[in-house]
Amino acid sequence: MQFQDTAGDYRYCPACGHDLESRQLKAGDPKRLVCTKCGFVLYLDPKVAVGTIIAMADRRIVLVRRAIEPGYGRWVFPGGYVDRGEVVRAAALREAREEAGIDIRLDGLVSIYSYPGRPPVIIVYAATATAGELQHDDESLEIGTFREDEIPWEDLAFRSTHDALRDYYTGVLHAHCR
Repeated sequence: MQFQDTAGDYRYCPACGHDLESRQLKAGDPKRLVCTKCGFVLYLDPKVAVGTIIAMADRRIVLVRRAIEPGYGRWVFPGGYVDRGEVVRAAALREAREEAGIDIRLDGLVSIYSYPGRPPVIIVYAATATAGELQHDDESLEIGTFREDEIPWEDLAFRSTHDALRDYYTGVLHAHCR
């Protein structure tokens, strides 16, 4: 399934204010929203998010239980959207500080996740806590640390959360233990 721009949420041209319509501009490409007057093409690009699987000194990882939608009440590792012009690694450090109250060291890339029909591209890092005390922010109901066998696998917020944790435990963590 290929994500296609639709006029559902966007009706008017941001350049001149006239109507947008869905058009096939090039064979093989998805339809694009195009202004009926000035020809402006509105590209709905992916949204970049970043997450960190943070290991504490006891090798337990940090998860927060979301207090916002989507995924209200479900568990996820600290993360969020990358701001326009922000360096991805800096966003990972910022999100860990905001959502978990700690400073981290990025140890490496776990992987990059994207799914058909979904705009987010999620970049997930393995990290180690270096300073601070765990505390959640207003976007979380609670914060906790978990061993691999304690992770609430059936109560994770997103497919990318599950996939990244699986990849972390089968690849990144075991590579560091050898």
